[in-house]
Amino acid sequence: MTQSIVLASGNPGKIREFTQLVTEFQLKIIPQTILNVSEVEETGLSFVENAIIKARHAAQQTGLPAMSDDSGIEVDALAGAPGIYSARFAGIGATDERNLELLLEKMQDVPDEQRTGRYHCVIVYMHHPNDPMPLICQGSWEGQILREPVGSNGFGYDPIFYVPTHHCSSAELSPEIKNQLSHRGQALRALHAALLANRHIA
Repeated sequence: MTQSIVLASGNPGKIREFTQLVTEFQLKIIPQTILNVSEVEETGLSFVENAIIKARHAAQQTGLPAMSDDSGIEVDALAGAPGIYSARFAGIGATDERNLELLLEKMQDVPDEQRTGRYHCVIVYMHHPNDPMPLICQGSWEGQILREPVGSNGFGYDPIFYVPTHHCSSAELSPEIKNQLSHRGQALRALHAALLANRHIA
């Protein structure tokens, strides 16, 4: 039996990746925008807190199980920034392009050997809004920050996230390869295993 879960996100890039990722699992994700779920302010100070806020809000408004991804890029030379503010690094409503440009501006004087960073992803699943034990899974993906965008796949900071194992940017990887490697792919596979172990899905 396919389990329907509300995805607490309106981000087209995330929705596209999740849709691709769950094809191998017995899961059906419904983007919250289809169910007219409103956006909720992300007031947490960590990926975990923000993911819980979004998942709980979607579950409250729909009455369905909900999952939320909170993710971002952490750059060592910037003391971990943008971190939880990755989607709004250049301000509320900033485009992917503007966020990326600002990161490159702040990194322009950083030497190549110090341009290390990583993507983080936390996925939270809540069976209902008052779930006292939400499932929390995470993944991380090590890389380096390029000096200019390369590639047209992916979204967010993918064009400047260099993947040393494949000698290219994340935006140059095929969706299939990216999903095998990525922080989001890691976290979702861990969530699927947790859902099976906790008998939330057959």
